[in-house]
Amino acid sequence: MGSDKYSRPDPAPSVALTVPDDCAGLRLDQALARLMPAHSRSRLKGWIESGRVTVDGAPGVSRRRLDGGERIDVAPGDDGATLADAPQPMALTIVHEDDAVIVVDKPAGLVVHPGAGNRDGTLLNALLHRHPALAQVARAGIVHRLDKGTSGLMVVARTPEAQTDLVRQLAERSVKREYLALVRGDVARPVTVDAPIGRHPVHRTSMAVVERGREARTNVAPVERFGAATLVRCTLDTGRTHQIRVHLAAIGHPLVGDPIYGGKRAAAGIPAFARQALHAQRLGFAHPATRRAMDFASPLPGDFAALLDAMRAGAGAP
Repeated sequence: MGSDKYSRPDPAPSVALTVPDDCAGLRLDQALARLMPAHSRSRLKGWIESGRVTVDGAPGVSRRRLDGGERIDVAPGDDGATLADAPQPMALTIVHEDDAVIVVDKPAGLVVHPGAGNRDGTLLNALLHRHPALAQVARAGIVHRLDKGTSGLMVVARTPEAQTDLVRQLAERSVKREYLALVRGDVARPVTVDAPIGRHPVHRTSMAVVERGREARTNVAPVERFGAATLVRCTLDTGRTHQIRVHLAAIGHPLVGDPIYGGKRAAAGIPAFARQALHAQRLGFAHPATRRAMDFASPLPGDFAALLDAMRAGAGAP
């Protein structure tokens, strides 16, 4: 898809700070996190490393200890989209939108963020077209991702403050995420998969359960059993790359249609499916500005609903 020409919003103004006495003894990065709480530590660290922070006129160093009374100048960076990530008009299903957040119902097949092989035509490009000011927010406000073949709900921040708050909610595991998945085999009872996930030791573009991986925990509960396959509900206690796909494959119940973790051979009694049968059905979080509890649900997309109808018909369900 082609890129539209557009003008970026004016860069955020520089900020001048005087280090208060109660920050004496702190490192520069620690003091900035306290003085500029609207921004994440990673964003502040990036500004320091890119030379956008000075202390009494000298380039800032994250580990520098402060005495109190120093002048800190911060030139916030445009750490949102790059010029290659141009806005593009694309249809989006918006479930909710206000001044702080957007909740999107992502269709299967839509890539969330530009990358190798997907330089445009992504959710990020669509968001920049809908709200050009998102160019001033890191990753155009995207705080979590869904794989290209996964459908369902995502929350996007419209301001750096909202993004920082949502990232912290994710880190604190207070964001509620529920997925529906059709998996191979019969899952008779609920199970919690608690197994660390990291890069596959051989196939570096995929993930695997590995001893020195990052903590990962997925709760799996059967919803509807068909014999050859089971519709399950998955809730996440952590949010690792490909977590549900890896964990379900690790317990012998890979996602139907999963091109990476689902196995190469067709399974008897299960119709062919062109993507992994995974849908982010429910999403809940505290609104970054009002703190009001927000809860959203997404209906199954047509292809997934048709797959379940075929499973019911094959199983002899009325």
